[in-house]
Amino acid sequence: MTKIVICGANGKMGQTIYRCIKERKDCKVIGGIDINTHQYADFPIYSSVNELPEKPDAIIDYSHPSCLTPLLEYCMTTGTPIVLATTGYSDEQISEIKKASAQIPVFFSWNMSLGINLLVQLAKKATAILGDQFDIEIIEKHHNQKIDAPSGTALMIANAINETRNDDMTYTYDRHSQRKKREPNEIGIHAVRGGTIVGVHEVLFAGNDETVTISHSAASKTVFAEGSINAAIFVKSQKPGLYDMGSIVG
Repeated sequence: MTKIVICGANGKMGQTIYRCIKERKDCKVIGGIDINTHQYADFPIYSSVNELPEKPDAIIDYSHPSCLTPLLEYCMTTGTPIVLATTGYSDEQISEIKKASAQIPVFFSWNMSLGINLLVQLAKKATAILGDQFDIEIIEKHHNQKIDAPSGTALMIANAINETRNDDMTYTYDRHSQRKKREPNEIGIHAVRGGTIVGVHEVLFAGNDETVTISHSAASKTVFAEGSINAAIFVKSQKPGLYDMGSIVG
């Protein structure tokens, strides 16, 4: 039985994770962390990670980038594995995550969906096959409450494609500010915000007289919740290091 603490417990993803765990027999929630400490289930919610009365087997974080440092400090002090599923981290914070992974098991992914991670692998394969003869554009769509743009998942896809192209690509987020032709080494990244769209990601390869499109659509937050729960169960028994969805599906 894996004992899990949810950081961001009162958020939409935190509550979705709890509902998913409630239906499982291999794990349970023993506590939550949130600035809103309203208790809605059979576990206590604390305003700070340092208030936890017992060490969990793993922490799942779906909160805010500002929570990263105290979470990592707690985990490094107590030896607690952590699943980081929050988006919007700065380059400095990503460096902080990598540094912490030398001491504790850290599972870090911009997207916890198995389907998205399959899309990433397919996009890398398509990039290797199509080479520089096709222009690459990434379109991501999310609900009107999402703050960060582009999504962390879109950047994850772009980075995977860029690695396949030996890191010779540049990212273009806004074309209206300059009037010029598209450069061949660009990856265009476009963000759409509206309604209650859970998450849609599309990679467009546009060549001469033909296009190839790879896409993924999430119908609910459950796919991300289940992925993060599986990640917590996986990472609790791992050695210090940096893990992602490829560590599970690979």
